[in-house]
Amino acid sequence: MTNYKELIREATQLLDKFQANKHCVDTFIEDAGKNLKNLHASDKKFVLDVVHGCILNKRLIDVAVNIFYDQNERCLLRADRNQFAVVCCLAMFHLEDHGLQCFSRIVKSLDTSKMHKFLSFFFNVTNLTTWIQSEWNQIYDASYVESNWIVPLLRWHCEIEPLLEQLASQMKKGNLPKISPKKHTEPQEFALTKPKPRPLPAPEPIPHQEKTQPVPASTYRAPKEMQILEEVKQKNHQKSLQTLYEANSLQFTCANPQMSQKTKKVISQILESRDAELKFDARFTSGAPATHKMQTKDLKLNRTAILRGRTLYNRQMEEELLRLNRLAEGAKDPTSFLQWQREMQEKDLQEQLAQLERRKLEGQISHEETVQAQNRILELNQQKAQRKKEETAELMRRYAKKRLQEEVEMKELVQQVTNGHKNSKATKAKLQEIKQQIVREVSEQSRELLQQALEEAQAELNKKIELIHQIRAIESVPISRYKFLDDTETAGHGLLCEMSLVELRERLARLKDSEQRRQKEQRQKIIEDKHVKERLLLDQMDEFDLYRKALKQASEQRRAEKAAAVIRIKKVVSEDERVLALQRTLEMKRQEREKKKREREEKKQNERTKAKESQLARRQELGEHLKLEEHEWQELEENLRCYVEKECLAVQRNTYR
Repeated sequence: MTNYKELIREATQLLDKFQANKHCVDTFIEDAGKNLKNLHASDKKFVLDVVHGCILNKRLIDVAVNIFYDQNERCLLRADRNQFAVVCCLAMFHLEDHGLQCFSRIVKSLDTSKMHKFLSFFFNVTNLTTWIQSEWNQIYDASYVESNWIVPLLRWHCEIEPLLEQLASQMKKGNLPKISPKKHTEPQEFALTKPKPRPLPAPEPIPHQEKTQPVPASTYRAPKEMQILEEVKQKNHQKSLQTLYEANSLQFTCANPQMSQKTKKVISQILESRDAELKFDARFTSGAPATHKMQTKDLKLNRTAILRGRTLYNRQMEEELLRLNRLAEGAKDPTSFLQWQREMQEKDLQEQLAQLERRKLEGQISHEETVQAQNRILELNQQKAQRKKEETAELMRRYAKKRLQEEVEMKELVQQVTNGHKNSKATKAKLQEIKQQIVREVSEQSRELLQQALEEAQAELNKKIELIHQIRAIESVPISRYKFLDDTETAGHGLLCEMSLVELRERLARLKDSEQRRQKEQRQKIIEDKHVKERLLLDQMDEFDLYRKALKQASEQRRAEKAAAVIRIKKVVSEDERVLALQRTLEMKRQEREKKKREREEKKQNERTKAKESQLARRQELGEHLKLEEHEWQELEENLRCYVEKECLAVQRNTYR
């Protein structure tokens, strides 16, 4: 009988191995047919037809399988995708060829719950006529899809219903356990001389010690009364110092006469004049360095800076001449345009500064809002942390309960393991004999392989030794490597430019002398050109200095005008209405934040004050309780002393009688 479960598994494995971008369909089917030699011809043809159909109609099958996974993705595995694809291919293309009975055997050989879920989805009339058909119509023509697949599947729907009912009933019954064949009892020899294995000792119960109460903190702490007395003493000391300071500052002027400010000033001038006349430690100096030099020494310019300044001067002179020529020819004076341009630039700068100031204030307002939001988030986090602590305490209680239950289960498990180790000695001896037999067989095989490897290594070593002897014999033949050389002879190659070594050296020496003479002449020419250029630069330096001083004065004037314009623009920006409104908004935000901060601090201070008052009240109650106990003990001791004295007097009276 054909094992359809094994055939479906083979088809699923082939589909897992197939990759469309690497394998050709026909080549892959041929290679798969060669690998399935152990199957019957009909079974082999069944597997190859199913795989070929799944590959060719992959787009149609993927539509149904994808929709099925989208609806049931939580309870399905991606590894079963190709298995559903094989069942879908059989239902679409091979159901009429194989028949319903063969299809039922195939489905029943697989997982019951998965097949029931997939067939219920695939043969559902609603799914076929809505989602699946609309997706297939995008791949093939609608009339072709309806005539070739939708109508046949709907026709098989009524015949598939009994199969679905059988799968559902099988799911309700569940998988019945397999009945294993009965084992016959085999007699064994008595093992009278073998001692019984020593049972494992039962684990001793771990004693649970009671948690001792910690020593109260009041044992190692000084009494509160001493601290209160010390604080009162400090307050009285501070008060007395304050009173002394006020008495000294408000005393009568006649009792403590003081000099006026004018008198002190005159006395200090007299002392300074006397000290100035004394020059015991004076040193000869040129005076203190000036804090601000009015005239700075001109910098020394190099040749490149001088030429660059001269070029700039010439260019500006040419531009000035061109401007004068244009004005003489009737061109318009650009002074008014430049004035308008400066005004526009000042206006743009004013707008930019106002915008920057507004952005700065908006940033500060945003910062204040961020601080307030952070404070709100901090309060929420504190509430969450409190709830988290409560949940953690509850989890710890549950964990402790669970640990106690696990300890009880572990004791039961140890007892079961102890009972199961009683008959393990015979099994160990049998297992030892099997291992020894396996070791003997492996030792014989390894000995033969080692002998064969030694023979091959010896043959290879003999070949290497023979090759080394041949190489050494070739190297032992002497070779003459010395060759005599005559400097006056040519090489004998038959070339027109061929010369001896002596002639080559002579020609190189002549070329070297000529090159040295040429370099000397060129160096002298460079020095002369340099002197000429230096004289020319010295002549141009005077003109450039005058031009540079004029530029410096013009730049200073422009800088002063620019500074005045910036001050004027800043003043206008500070009076802008939007800037003032933003400043007021920022001040309100800051006041609101400070107010909330003060409220939080007052709230915390009140809480601390209440805590201290409650603690002080508890300590006072404790002190009163201790005093009351001490008084009671003193009364008891006094009563006991009186009782003892009476007893002693009674004993003495009895003795005298």
